[in-house]
Amino acid sequence: MELLSPAGNVEKLYYAYAYGADAAYIGLKKFSLRVKADNFYEDEYKKVIALKEKFPGRRLHCALNISFHDEEIDALKQNLDYFRQYPIDAFIVQDIGIVPLLQKEFPNAQLHLSTQASCVNSEAVKMYKSLGFSRIVLGREISIEQIRRIKDAVPDMELETFVHGAMCIAYAGRCLMSAYLTGRSAQSGFCSHTCRWNFKVDGKPGAENLEAARALAQSGLLTLEEEQRPGEKFPVFEGDDFTAILSSKDLRMIEHLADFRDAGIDSLKIEGRMKSVYYVAMVTRAYRKALDALEGKLSDAEAAPYIAELDNVAHRESTTGFYYNKADADETTTGASDSKYQLAAEIGEEISGEAFDSLLAEGCGRYETAQKELEAMHPAAREARLKDLEIHTDRRIIPFEKKQGWYMYSITAMNMIKAGESIEFVSPEFCSLMLTPDEWEIINLETGLKLNWTCDGHPTAIYLKHKLPEGTLLRTLDPDYIEGKIRDTGR
Repeated sequence: MELLSPAGNVEKLYYAYAYGADAAYIGLKKFSLRVKADNFYEDEYKKVIALKEKFPGRRLHCALNISFHDEEIDALKQNLDYFRQYPIDAFIVQDIGIVPLLQKEFPNAQLHLSTQASCVNSEAVKMYKSLGFSRIVLGREISIEQIRRIKDAVPDMELETFVHGAMCIAYAGRCLMSAYLTGRSAQSGFCSHTCRWNFKVDGKPGAENLEAARALAQSGLLTLEEEQRPGEKFPVFEGDDFTAILSSKDLRMIEHLADFRDAGIDSLKIEGRMKSVYYVAMVTRAYRKALDALEGKLSDAEAAPYIAELDNVAHRESTTGFYYNKADADETTTGASDSKYQLAAEIGEEISGEAFDSLLAEGCGRYETAQKELEAMHPAAREARLKDLEIHTDRRIIPFEKKQGWYMYSITAMNMIKAGESIEFVSPEFCSLMLTPDEWEIINLETGLKLNWTCDGHPTAIYLKHKLPEGTLLRTLDPDYIEGKIRDTGR
């Protein structure tokens, strides 16, 4: 089975491939249901081409999955020359109005039907096959047994299904709630995730028994039941003056990949083009290892630590969705997706040879200059400077020293990294690596001096006692994370 990962920008595309995806799906500006993702634009096709050369055999799928109005089809036509510059293997579409155009202009690219089209039966699959589609991304409201029946009926059609990530409470994600409350249409890629908002039980001023109503909402006994559907209960629970009746749990199917294989699924899709680099890397890696174990390339015991790392990625409560029991998909949850870890830095190229020697010399030169300035000072001024350096340690001029068996890498910091603390690395080649404070140092890439801390925007290198494989990420514990507490996401 193919492992298909999300890539909201070129950076995430690299990590999707590096951490084990067979294919990745991207969006192009204005034509994707995730327009708030960075997506791809200008001359980034050059970087995408380079990545496909770096990772031979990996595929690239492009999501053109909005509902097109005429003016958007006009815009699509105007951008065809730009699209042709991307090495696109398949287009993911829901609007069949653009199918003839794509078939004419991109004869070598496959057509994949988006999950937004809600294809959940074999007759529809046959119809889409007659239109030229080679793969169906099945509607999320489908069961394992229904998948098996479709594959049996149309064995030569590729089937793809979601296995991990956020789910939409609306049928196949076709929701009007965002457009109704915020004017942002989910079908044009502007979903405000209104279903995740917090609502509270309220009443008109002076309403009697309002407190009793709130108490009932907080009891866990309250459910919604539609008049014509007796027995179909939808739970409503309010806590701390809010309730979530529409926020679905996150999908997690990593423990059930054999069932997808046996049902005839060809591609396993991870949700999350708007998620972080850390999410893309860790979730892709976990499913890669699980698939490798399923295929006998490594043991279940070897794969287990990587799978366990899914708990260290931002997520909500998990569910198996509609795959086994529709009632599982009806269960809601509260709060934002969260994790105890934050991505602290991406590890870049190793600094060695002349570059290393030059940086070492720069640091030593600055130290010597500082010492000479200190020696030339009046004794009283020198004493004052030394006391100041005792208080303000960031001002100290301390060059790094060359250490046998240590390695230096440039890094791109995302969050605060402090010297004197333990840090942890994850990579495509090892599960995790913890370093104690004496095993690493932060170096200023411009001055060659040791730093007490670094963060986003500072030219920094990390000097450490271990050699790191390409694609390694540095993570640290999020200081604001509190176990069991839902954080305010500022939405």
